[in-house]
Amino acid sequence: MGDLRGFTSFSEAHPAEVVLEVLNSYLIEMSRVIVRNGGMVDKFMGDSVMALFGAQSTNQDDVRRALACAVEMQIAMVGLNARHKDSGMPPVFMGIGINTGLVTAGLFGAELYSVFTVVGDEVNLASRIEAVSLRGQVLISDGTYERCRDYVTAATPMTVYVKGKALPIGFREVLAIPSLGLTVPRQELRRSPRVAAKLPFSYRKVEEGVVGAKHEASTLDISYHGLLARVSDRLAEHAEIRIDLPLPLVDHVAKGTYARVVKSTERDGMQLAAIEFTAIGDADAAAVRRFVQMLV
Repeated sequence: MGDLRGFTSFSEAHPAEVVLEVLNSYLIEMSRVIVRNGGMVDKFMGDSVMALFGAQSTNQDDVRRALACAVEMQIAMVGLNARHKDSGMPPVFMGIGINTGLVTAGLFGAELYSVFTVVGDEVNLASRIEAVSLRGQVLISDGTYERCRDYVTAATPMTVYVKGKALPIGFREVLAIPSLGLTVPRQELRRSPRVAAKLPFSYRKVEEGVVGAKHEASTLDISYHGLLARVSDRLAEHAEIRIDLPLPLVDHVAKGTYARVVKSTERDGMQLAAIEFTAIGDADAAAVRRFVQMLV
């Protein structure tokens, strides 16, 4: 499962013709990568792509091809955004989730409309994992990792509670596939100065696509791509939030920036949240960079 991060806010901020052009270029490029790796494009769901490996016929390397495909998709996003920049279009970023397991595959529907697809709990789990991925990430389930531990370089295991599961699910972030010389390019995005800054800001939790009530918070430090904040109530790890962030040194307010909580801790009686931006407008991103550079 692959999905663009913050595409709703992107589509609200740009004309329909720009949205369609960006979306179509993204879907075409991702489809090419999937087919090149022997996968099957199952469906497009707005800005989401669902791909299958081993659904119609199984092979011993299905998992490896799926992983190579996911990493190549993130690499392709870098090239896609470079072309978007040359054409004056905004960048887009994708999160990917992979799961491996037994599903029901077949032709579903009726005489008026039918489609070959897969259903089952393992499909839902792939969707849940994709939902917690940040921009540029490839996340894989424990079931997938057990089948490819000698093939990928992955980060330490993480767990998260998701809807429909009584127990937390385990997953890992794929960093590279050494035998193919492939590295997930997202690591480059994290190379940024991080400076101390106390900035009051507000945030709203986003749950099931619904934006909640406003809460007050204050930054402790900030970088180009995120911040560490003291929050008024504990934010769950992987929670999605929308931020309004005043940047007084550059006379700008980054409004409606979407972000995700990557770590939530308590220190000296304070609730702290490490937050990474997932969807931020060009003007807001430029203002954040100027703000950080001025503090440096």
